[in-house]
Amino acid sequence: MSFATTGIQGHCAHCGSIRLLEPWQLNAIAINEAFPCSHCHKALQLSDPKQIRRIKSLDSLAMLRASMLVTVCTALLVALVMEWVGLLSVVEQLNFSLVAILIYCGVIQYARHRQHIMLILDTAKAHAD
Repeated sequence: MSFATTGIQGHCAHCGSIRLLEPWQLNAIAINEAFPCSHCHKALQLSDPKQIRRIKSLDSLAMLRASMLVTVCTALLVALVMEWVGLLSVVEQLNFSLVAILIYCGVIQYARHRQHIMLILDTAKAHAD
């Protein structure tokens, strides 16, 4: 699992500190591995199933920007060709382009909003081997 996101914060349940999680900490969360708190050095782990599902859903947001960019560029090219052929006027082509760009900006803003989350990290349980 790769995280190309920023803005994921962790709240240590032991000391109460809030820190921006680093990529290695996010990878540890993804594989359900404990990692030390950068403040109190206690072993932490994400145990809330709802938060685990939310962090795993960030992978689908990683490809959203690229797919939206391809979709908008395709829509702009189609509108341009339709204007050249005479199926759209220049004003209609500009309106179509503006709507496509606004939809792109709205979707990207929504994705950025979804990426900023706070994870409540519990003290890790010792594994009995």
